[in-house]
Amino acid sequence: MKNAFNIPLSVLDLATVVEGEGVAGAFRRAVAGAQGAERLGCTRYWFAEHHNMESVASAATSVLIGHVAGHTERIRVGAGGIMLPNHAPLVIAEQFGTLEALYPGRIDLGLGRAPGTDPLTAGALRRSLSGGDDFPNDVVELLRYLGPQEPEARVRAIPGEGSHVPVWLLGSSTYSAQLAAMLGLPFAFASHFAPTYLHEALALYKARFTPSQYLREPYAMACVGLIAADTDGEAERLATSFYQLVLGLIRNKRRPLQPPTDSLEGLMTPAEEAAVAQFTRYAFVGSPSTVQQELGDFIAETGIQELMVTSHIYGLEERSHSLELVAPLFQPAS
Repeated sequence: MKNAFNIPLSVLDLATVVEGEGVAGAFRRAVAGAQGAERLGCTRYWFAEHHNMESVASAATSVLIGHVAGHTERIRVGAGGIMLPNHAPLVIAEQFGTLEALYPGRIDLGLGRAPGTDPLTAGALRRSLSGGDDFPNDVVELLRYLGPQEPEARVRAIPGEGSHVPVWLLGSSTYSAQLAAMLGLPFAFASHFAPTYLHEALALYKARFTPSQYLREPYAMACVGLIAADTDGEAERLATSFYQLVLGLIRNKRRPLQPPTDSLEGLMTPAEEAAVAQFTRYAFVGSPSTVQQELGDFIAETGIQELMVTSHIYGLEERSHSLELVAPLFQPAS
């Protein structure tokens, strides 16, 4: 049924590297994915900052955002997110102020407080490993750089100041939910890989939200996995690529996204099966009717204002078809 859900649909892309294609292929897929999402009326197309992962090519997130924004016309392109502990707030303000000047009204800045990688790589990124948590102060500093011009300020983001790039806080626990509520910012929960605290975080955010210059009412988004196909069986087959990817993360044997397989029998131990099932708790896999029912339940249970989906599907044509099957269920971008 067309427009079954009266909320917007957006897409998270990790610029996935698939077996046999390489990084350049991942960027071509990212452009094609964003163009397809734009045609289908999706609201945003975000990229996530991860490092030292063979399956993820979106490490230089702001560079990729600019590339994709330059190959699209209307869809909002942004970060979901920038891992702020890896960067000086001034640098991010300058980068996203530049993007906003190039693509006015189309840039989003989602912020996370994790490094997006392992501790050794975090150290290589010149990240402070002192154990102190400067994230709240860094967020406030960044908001100031992107806010109204302060000609008398000794440190200014140029470009950046006066750009008012929309800032989101991202989280996989209750920490960022509480901070987003306190600052009156929109909040996005990473239920596509960390489902445990989804409901608690959303409840805290809504209960403690304080109106601000950015938002008068709470605005929550959740990200889920999506693999849709014409039949349940075909969707389950496509999903085996995703399950293999998750298994590699669990075993710390990371590699590019593998082709789908007809069976995963004997590939995992019972403990690994349980871990994969927990990781993919909010991965919706099936035919349009199956996915519509499950997504409807999820939206009703969470009360979110927007849904974001990410699809680890090996074939570009199959990934595009997955979004084509689901996008008409949602409110198109205005």
